[in-house]
Amino acid sequence: MHRRDCILGGGAALLAQLLPRRFALAQSKYPVRPIRLIVPYAPGGVVDAVARNWAERMKAPLGTVIIENQGGGGGTIGASTVAHAAFDGYTLLFGDTSSQIIAPHLMLDPPYDTTKDFVPISMIATSSTAIVVHPSVPVKTLGEFVKYAVSHQKTLSYASAGAGTVTHLAGEMFKQLTNTPDILHVPYRGAGPGLVDLMANVVPMMTPNVTGQVLNFHRSGDIRILAVCAPARLKAASEIPAAVETLPGMVAELTCGVLAPTRTPQPVIAQISEATATVMKQPDFELALRAAGLEIRPDANPVEAQAFLASERQRLIPIIMAAGLQPQ
Repeated sequence: MHRRDCILGGGAALLAQLLPRRFALAQSKYPVRPIRLIVPYAPGGVVDAVARNWAERMKAPLGTVIIENQGGGGGTIGASTVAHAAFDGYTLLFGDTSSQIIAPHLMLDPPYDTTKDFVPISMIATSSTAIVVHPSVPVKTLGEFVKYAVSHQKTLSYASAGAGTVTHLAGEMFKQLTNTPDILHVPYRGAGPGLVDLMANVVPMMTPNVTGQVLNFHRSGDIRILAVCAPARLKAASEIPAAVETLPGMVAELTCGVLAPTRTPQPVIAQISEATATVMKQPDFELALRAAGLEIRPDANPVEAQAFLASERQRLIPIIMAAGLQPQ
């Protein structure tokens, strides 16, 4: 063997020995540059608001988190970016019930497999939907509205934030539980336009996510929230009944949190999870969520987050199928 070949061969061997050590050192220093957080919706929505709150509070434990909004496809466009990104912890997804369960199920050829392409890190917040009517509808309680809906279903319609959204599923769930299949679904391009038409009495009923704005409209008398579709009354509005008090099983919520591409190093996952858990224990963080109509999640670790998403898939997909929503 030539001397030059020996030198090259020895150098390659030394490099092979050093690379794992250098990789481990780099991982132990994570993060060493800004983290890119993909929010798969336009700015200003529920998921975007929670993501920005989380990102701001990550500055101390993790450094700069840069939010990039990639809306479209019920969250699948932005989620696809993360599914196919490098698994180094520098590209994360702020996903939700739609991007991880509903939207991919309604696609013939989804751009990712939610059970194989992502590792959940932490579920952070839940936004309940609600059963809301225009004040002119002659009911005060959900029980009264159920009776009204049964007798008026052929002329009754409800607004949602869009086909295939959690708000759409809430309306279809109401129809299934009350045996009112003739209520017409009117999908809008987001909750805002639907709320405008609800307040104008263009549509008499809506199933929006509960936000601070929706609560303000309710308290001012512009709309009437009959019940929240959560397992229990919301801390932000304990005076409003939970739908399950009248309709057992009427739970339709949007839950959001942080996910990473599969194969992201476990130490990185653990570091982000621990930082998130610390932030979620801060009283002002929970108060900020509550003011926006959200409830903080208890699933602040990867194992519980994965179990939660699996249970939601098992619960929601049969509802999607019963509603007759077909993949497109």
